[in-house]
Amino acid sequence: NVGNLVCPVVFDLGETYRVAVVSAAEGHDKPAKYPALFRTAQVTVLNKIDLMPYLDFDEEQFTSDVHRLNPQMPILRVSCRTGEGVSEWTEWLLQRL
Repeated sequence: NVGNLVCPVVFDLGETYRVAVVSAAEGHDKPAKYPALFRTAQVTVLNKIDLMPYLDFDEEQFTSDVHRLNPQMPILRVSCRTGEGVSEWTEWLLQRL
């Protein structure tokens, strides 16, 4: 992300992998708002999952929208606060080095 989700996604920045990092606190509507990001990413990292009990985040809708745009996209659920899912995210990265 070079400042926002909209502009950089249309440019080839020379990245080997494109990662969509989404904060649960920002809402489940991101795939609908930024479809180009989710069409071109190789993985989605859904962060701040520890906050989900306190948010109006529809994870089923989010997952459905992501997979409508990119059916094979893995969605890694992560909480940097609790550490949940961090090892899976790290493993995804290490497998691609």
